[in-house]
Amino acid sequence: MKPSEIGPCLSRMVKCTVTWDKHVRDFYSVDASSYILRPQVVAFPRKESDVVKIIKFAKKHCIQVTPRGAGTGLVGSALGRGIILDMKHFDEIKLGENYVKVGSGVFKGHLDKMLQKQGRFIGPDPSIGPHCTIGGMIGTNASGIHSLKYGGMIDNLIQVKMISSSGIVTNFPGNHNFKGMINKIHHNGDMSFPKVSKNSCGYRIDTISSEKDLHKLIAGSEGTLGIIVSAKLRTYTSPKNTLLCIIHYKTLIDAARDVSKIIELKPSAVEIIDSNITKHVKMKVPSHTGCLLFVEFDNMIQSNRKKIYKITSGRIIKAESSSDRIKKLWSFRNSALTYSLQSITKNETMPTLIEDAVVPVKRLPLLLRMLGMVSKKYGLRVIIYGHAGNGNLHIRPILRQKDAYLIKKIASEFFAGVIELGGSITGEHGDGLARSEFVKMQYGKKTHSVFMQIKKQFDPKNILNPGKIISTHSTVTRNLKI
Repeated sequence: MKPSEIGPCLSRMVKCTVTWDKHVRDFYSVDASSYILRPQVVAFPRKESDVVKIIKFAKKHCIQVTPRGAGTGLVGSALGRGIILDMKHFDEIKLGENYVKVGSGVFKGHLDKMLQKQGRFIGPDPSIGPHCTIGGMIGTNASGIHSLKYGGMIDNLIQVKMISSSGIVTNFPGNHNFKGMINKIHHNGDMSFPKVSKNSCGYRIDTISSEKDLHKLIAGSEGTLGIIVSAKLRTYTSPKNTLLCIIHYKTLIDAARDVSKIIELKPSAVEIIDSNITKHVKMKVPSHTGCLLFVEFDNMIQSNRKKIYKITSGRIIKAESSSDRIKKLWSFRNSALTYSLQSITKNETMPTLIEDAVVPVKRLPLLLRMLGMVSKKYGLRVIIYGHAGNGNLHIRPILRQKDAYLIKKIASEFFAGVIELGGSITGEHGDGLARSEFVKMQYGKKTHSVFMQIKKQFDPKNILNPGKIISTHSTVTRNLKI
């Protein structure tokens, strides 16, 4: 069906806005990734019944459906050729004693303000956090700066409500129609999953031991198993005291060696920014800076203050306990992506392809060495920042041109190296268009076949965000904005 046919048909079925206007379709053909994919129709459902009707229509006519939050994803997860569902109207918030019920379209920044009044917060806090929606964060299994202590979405998700590919409102946990799938997962025995503290690659069946865990399968599923409409999330009491130490190192390798010692002190965050970023930071930084490590503690402040001075090989240039000044210092780390963009020229490009690798923390130095070899081989300049305490680095290769052949070679070689180090090709951003074709490489044929069975059970017609996680085509360069 053409957009001019799909649009009017849907408009007659639902009361919400449906548009096939070219300018709107162009707007929704891009997100924060390096990709472009134009949808046929964009719908703005207001109620569950709208989503149900749209899904049933799409299933009948074999049209792709892709849910979209704020479009802040970096791998093209929210891009699709069929119907885009902008979930912004699902914005209800209900605060509980130690949890919150939220619609998938709720912006994290708005939720944060409401929770702050209660002296509480949710654990996952991506650097772009205020502009993310909860549905998008669940879809990619987002985490962020404080995931070292408070975990990612998969660790904080209590319940999720979604619309299945058959148009049925489904709650997880609580749905008993998937016993067979649980048995099938366990029947397959030992499946290979990287032993890392965060992982957004594939379906996280390694976290499922019973029906009570099924909601965890939805975290990181990128809208391929159902359309999330609401969720129940764990909340935490805001810490009374905090200490942030900023440590100067001459090289990234020096800092990486220290990280495994530092995390033994159980900090709430350990973050890193390299010299490409530090030169933009409005703070006095020593000359010959290779990187800065941000280490935060929100308990045992005094004892940890003493211990961090003893174990670090770097130079602590700031030890701040004022909440206002800590907030300002964290803004430098949160602006790392912006600073990265300021570090490239008009003739250079920085595609989002290998930007989310995670390895066991003790292997961080090995990851940096491997990256150095790849960079030297292909003549790359790279920008590095991210969640060192989790072994999760955001690596931005800078290219002089978007050479599709070169991009795929770099991605394939780098991902193979990450897997060899016992890591995951994505720690928190998901697979999307950038990495889905490499999921089988990550897990092997046996585990990947279980992923395919899960997709088949949840979405037999393959209408829900097809090509993401389970991919039969190479997409890493196919829809790049060149």
